[in-house]
Amino acid sequence: MWLPALLCMLTQLGLSAGGSDTTDPDAIFAVNNVTAATDTMVQPHFDNSTKREYTAAVGQPAYLHCRVKNLSDRSVSWIRKRDLHILTVGVHTYSSDARFAALHTDGSDEWSLRVAHAQPRDSGGYECQVSTEPKISLSFWLTVVVSKAEILSGPELFVRAGSDINLTCIARHAPDPPSFIYWYRGANVVNYAQRGGISVETEQRTRTSRLLIARASPRDSGNYTCAPSSSDSASVVVHVVSGERPAAMQSNAIQTTSNYALVLLLTLNIRKEFIDTILHSIMTLYFQTKLKYTSTPSVISR
Repeated sequence: MWLPALLCMLTQLGLSAGGSDTTDPDAIFAVNNVTAATDTMVQPHFDNSTKREYTAAVGQPAYLHCRVKNLSDRSVSWIRKRDLHILTVGVHTYSSDARFAALHTDGSDEWSLRVAHAQPRDSGGYECQVSTEPKISLSFWLTVVVSKAEILSGPELFVRAGSDINLTCIARHAPDPPSFIYWYRGANVVNYAQRGGISVETEQRTRTSRLLIARASPRDSGNYTCAPSSSDSASVVVHVVSGERPAAMQSNAIQTTSNYALVLLLTLNIRKEFIDTILHSIMTLYFQTKLKYTSTPSVISR
């Protein structure tokens, strides 16, 4: 007798007994999560135009927005489908993880779940539930991605004095266009007033920013960092060189380093005994040669 009663209770809760999470968002959206059409005018029901798939960057806050019409005195809860954990009820948090919080403005029909400092483990399915009889729920899917900026020139750039420094930064995998992209030289924001010829062009749609420094001089050398608002930063070390072409300078630097490494390796591998043998041979040859030339005049005098 207890088994049917238990199954009935689980059905009313709107939860599956397994508590497993699927990696397919379409699977959780296939469930009918709304009340009958005849009841929508008087009973609580969801706004089906609400966005149900969200993407957030690692370390940034993630938001899931649930809109409930005709809520009356019923309560709204957020459930994590992976482990059936109740995260919030109303505006109260029921999780030991303080990153989860419910957001609601009095008089509005929107109940949002905020996940502060989102992590990849937060990816998965969530449910917005309303305490009707039986309960109704709407499924959501959150994907947390690693968003990192990239400077197309690579980690190091050589520029000849008098040429332009042209750096392009892309905020790859950013879930939303960044609100801003700052450029730093060292620990300081690039100062446009410090000298003329500096310009920045940022395209939010393509998540791209370009830094141009005209007529570069050696004092423009340094570590340049691109820092989008919603992505990890990226840096490049810029060398402004005079005289030699940058390519030649790099080639000479590589050759010098290789030669130095070869000499050092040979020096370390030569044994002390071998050095002593070489020195002994040199000294022996020296004395034999000296003896030969000092004895020659006496032979001729005879």
